[in-house]
Amino acid sequence: MTESDAAYFDNNATTSLDPRVLEAMLPWLGRRHGNPSSIHRFGRDARRAVEAARRQVASSLGARAADVVFTSSGTEANNAVLFGAAARCDHRGHLVLSAFEHPSVTGAVGRLERRGMTAARIWPREDGVLAVEDLVEALQPDTRVLCLMLANNELGTLQPVAEVAEECRRRGVLVLCDAVQALGKVEVDVETLGVDYLVVAGHKFHGPLGVAALWIRPDAPFDPWLAGAGQENGRRPSTENVPGMVGLGAACEVAKTELRRRHRHLLSLRQRLEDGLREIPGVRLHCAASPRLPHTTNAAFLGAPAQLLIPALDTAGFAVSAGAACGAGKAVPSPTLKALGLEDEEALATLRISFGMENRLEEVEAFLSALPGILGKLRATSEDRPGPE
Repeated sequence: MTESDAAYFDNNATTSLDPRVLEAMLPWLGRRHGNPSSIHRFGRDARRAVEAARRQVASSLGARAADVVFTSSGTEANNAVLFGAAARCDHRGHLVLSAFEHPSVTGAVGRLERRGMTAARIWPREDGVLAVEDLVEALQPDTRVLCLMLANNELGTLQPVAEVAEECRRRGVLVLCDAVQALGKVEVDVETLGVDYLVVAGHKFHGPLGVAALWIRPDAPFDPWLAGAGQENGRRPSTENVPGMVGLGAACEVAKTELRRRHRHLLSLRQRLEDGLREIPGVRLHCAASPRLPHTTNAAFLGAPAQLLIPALDTAGFAVSAGAACGAGKAVPSPTLKALGLEDEEALATLRISFGMENRLEEVEAFLSALPGILGKLRATSEDRPGPE
């Protein structure tokens, strides 16, 4: 099985680079070059490219270009907001976060707790969606920031960000929204959401790896995390990654233009997959009735542990995931799945299947055709395996 023959169903981990994005980047990976901080023609040319990309990113978010800061990753952007907020209050105060935030948020909050801050982690309900009242009730007089992702990376469930942000604004609490999984699949508008900080990353919607953006509400405080020469209006010092920024801008422009078409295409793939999965014995779909991203399916294949099912599917030519890419390879139940009330056996037999724009219906049909045989073999092997003495 060659790479070109394989079907890639792990687009929540990363996506392929859109050819139009690559075309926009190529000149800046070759003959065009220059440091945007230089005042000669090469530098001015690079500066124009960066600012054009900033406008494209801003347009995709319904924002002003002046409020967009380029970063190297969503992780850097989330860390910058949280560590900056902690520094402003001298590591005193309280944080609220959904318990299934990306590790760049949960890890940063854990570090801040060790430095003296306190935090409340709120779990979703059985439908994979956090309740507004649960988050609001966790707010305290000294809560500095509430963190709530727009779409969960494992379940694909959409969270009530706008409703929570409205309550937080009334109480003077800042809101950080990780929208990395959402942009390019659903509409993301910063004014509609009402948040103070919003993070996106190019490689999740057919843009380049290694570049992301942080939107900062004009009246929201922000202290630079890095120290240096003052690029990005002093908000993110570091020589600009011009090819990456150009690529992110192009990816945002394409995604904005094609959003409805992308949504229809991805949803059609997901619907066919889930219709087919419902016909296979021992398959349970998770959060299927919840508001979700159009391209993400989370399902348990009972009797076939994911750590065995994933390589079997890979051999057959299908790349899938057991959950978040950042946590792959660990034979422990996903905390997100455990929060839904799943037993360990079901959680450990769960796959995440996520589509991209390169996927086609024929690949889904091939997957549904191959899956029963693969499951049958794994289940038979599992039944033959001796139990604990």
